[in-house]
Amino acid sequence: MNILLAPIERQSMTTSEATLQVRVDDGFAEWMSHFSGSLAITTYQAGKIVLVGWDGRQVTILPRTFDKPMGLAVAPLQAGRPLRFALATRHEVVQFANAPLLAPDFQPTQRGRYDSLFLPRTSHFSGDLNVHDLAYAEDGLWVVNTRFCCLAKLSDEFNFIPEWKPPFVTAIVPEDRCHLNGLCVVDGKPKYVTCLGETDVAGGWRSGKASGGVVLDVSTNEVVTRGLAMPHSPRWHANQLWVLNSGAGELCAVDPKDGRRVVVATLPGYLRGLRLVGNWAMVGLCKIRETHIFGGLPVQQSSGKLLCGVAIIDLASGRQAGLLQFTAGCEELFDMQILPNIRRPMILNREREEARQAFAAPDFAYWLRPENLILDSSEQSV
Repeated sequence: MNILLAPIERQSMTTSEATLQVRVDDGFAEWMSHFSGSLAITTYQAGKIVLVGWDGRQVTILPRTFDKPMGLAVAPLQAGRPLRFALATRHEVVQFANAPLLAPDFQPTQRGRYDSLFLPRTSHFSGDLNVHDLAYAEDGLWVVNTRFCCLAKLSDEFNFIPEWKPPFVTAIVPEDRCHLNGLCVVDGKPKYVTCLGETDVAGGWRSGKASGGVVLDVSTNEVVTRGLAMPHSPRWHANQLWVLNSGAGELCAVDPKDGRRVVVATLPGYLRGLRLVGNWAMVGLCKIRETHIFGGLPVQQSSGKLLCGVAIIDLASGRQAGLLQFTAGCEELFDMQILPNIRRPMILNREREEARQAFAAPDFAYWLRPENLILDSSEQSV
């Protein structure tokens, strides 16, 4: 299959280690041309959020720098409110909101290039909880607090408020006893989680990582299925539970009633990050860099060269319909989200000057750029 080089926004081309290089095959480009949205991908290893869009002719790639970006959660769409999402970073959980009135003028010389502009709105200082997945439930945002092995809520008064822990974990302490990592919300409530082991000692999951992984039902405290290799990304779609058996490179459908698993697709990578829409799955693939943590996994024996990227999978057949591949500058992904009805997204962190120039209110918005100011700063502060 012909491989095409994806166009990249040049202002964010490099990481501290290498140039970020991406290529997409014809199948991925074709799929994106019909997809009514865009993708946001996190890579903590490269320190980037990568926005994947479509400009009417080809796939576009926009990387933006953040400190150890991990879980992403898109808030449910609400009439009259902009699209919002949350991002877990090394020490913070930051919530962003779209400012569509500002997006067309983000680049004054190329008006209309972007159809959305995500700006930071709130930041919760969590400390280094090693937050993995995030998910919006009917009562707000939930975080997977991996260091303390619990599901937690954010607080104006504390780093976190523990709300649930696996039944085999006896204490909420900063020991990463079972490596709780994934969260799935069903009918507005936290429902399924993934752990790398049913262990209750510091780092205990590591010794059995090749087969000790489990999916748990939060509402019943029962194990849904066992015997997984470092599972991640539980998701509920089309009245079906899906999970990545990451260390085996498998996308699985799971029957939550009896725990039976069906392998829908096997891919050449350590899998992390899963989104499903219609009859399609978007699956994140990673290479394996740290053998002391990831060594000895089934995918290393069953696959030859491991890839880093996003595969589009037909859920009916298990066929790979397209592939976006990171060929340099990125070897591991963590999470992925769909930004619905958006084709050319832009995101700014709070360190960017443009973020401090952008002002949005419910019914209007302004760019407060120097050329737009009537008074200088000293006159405005009188």
